[in-house]
Amino acid sequence: MAGTFTRVLSGRNTAVMLASLGAGTLASGYLMSDSGSAAVGEKRKMYPPSADYPDLRKHNNCMASALTPAIYGRLRDKTTPYNWTLDQSIQTGVDNPGHPFIKTVGMVAGDEESYEVFADLFDPVIKERHNGYDPRTMKHPTDLDSSKITSGMFDERYVLSSRVRTGRSIRGLSLPPACSRSERREVERVVVQALAGLKGDLAGRYYSLGDMTEHEQQRLIDEHFLFDKPVSPLLTAAGMARDWPDARGIWHNNEKNFLVWINEEDHTRVISMEKGGNMKRVFERFCRGLKEVERLIMERGWEFMWNERLGYILTCPSNLGTGLRAGVHIRLPNLGKDPRFSKILENLRLQKRGTGGVDTAAVGDTFDISNLDRLGKSEVELVQLVVDGVNYLIECEKRLERGQDIRIPPPLPQFKK
Repeated sequence: MAGTFTRVLSGRNTAVMLASLGAGTLASGYLMSDSGSAAVGEKRKMYPPSADYPDLRKHNNCMASALTPAIYGRLRDKTTPYNWTLDQSIQTGVDNPGHPFIKTVGMVAGDEESYEVFADLFDPVIKERHNGYDPRTMKHPTDLDSSKITSGMFDERYVLSSRVRTGRSIRGLSLPPACSRSERREVERVVVQALAGLKGDLAGRYYSLGDMTEHEQQRLIDEHFLFDKPVSPLLTAAGMARDWPDARGIWHNNEKNFLVWINEEDHTRVISMEKGGNMKRVFERFCRGLKEVERLIMERGWEFMWNERLGYILTCPSNLGTGLRAGVHIRLPNLGKDPRFSKILENLRLQKRGTGGVDTAAVGDTFDISNLDRLGKSEVELVQLVVDGVNYLIECEKRLERGQDIRIPPPLPQFKK
């Protein structure tokens, strides 16, 4: 496989990889001699794939729905050029059966090539998670022209804050579930050097989690900037908490409305946010900052992982495409209690969370509302979908305040034909 599928690396990246990996070192961080690698391969061949097939009878995730003995048999002994395996990709879904009523993805990528080498499993998982997007036949659009957004100023009697985030991965380095310490430190070095070149309202400072003072840590907690060591079994089973907090950190600009997380679930998370309802301004800063970060990274001989079928490549298949989540914290005391609320969100392609983030329930009448989709629609399309949807929710809330009825909108089409 290594002879037919290779990473696209600049000379700088190749040198870094050869220096950091060394003989017998896998990108996943495991050490093994050449003879040991061969011995493991021979040992594995002593048992048929059926002997290794996981018991998924009680599982509720996309991986468990898509994986068959035939697919497992074809993929079990394949590896990416940096020795990431199918079993490593699915381990989080094997270890975490999921909730009977909440379907998770159940697998992660260890590197960019995972999506190609294990496409027989990733493709159906992607198709289910992204509402019918077919990575074999469809192409993902990208559009970061914030001037196209209309009606992007929300009524601030209802919208408390606005936020847009995405992830970006550095091509030529393994993704967080698989990366070695040296690769993780290289991600930090590349990104921090690029961020140091930001100017004007984007200029800021980097805070290393390992070097942070108690005062800095408390300030970032109080400002809701700090991310902590993953405790979710979905992330820990995928290997994302290894060596914590080595080479993890947070960068933010001086105005504290443009933020970059380094080496959390993805190589980077880029966030634009502010209090109030000016989503258009938040998105404009997001697009401008993201383009500038990419330019600075490319000046240093690196680039983001991207292809025309899957868009931007990230660790979890759920974030492929744009990786974008545009959301607001919004007060809906009447609509939030209406039995039609969930169906309205579903038809508008929106999702709700608690204001504490993913896996939190709403408390009181305040919700975190964001786009459900990531792949198959551009950044502009998704932000406009959120703008239109949130404005519809606000109008519903106003009608209920006046004692008037509301209606459930028709479902939005998923993709342009």
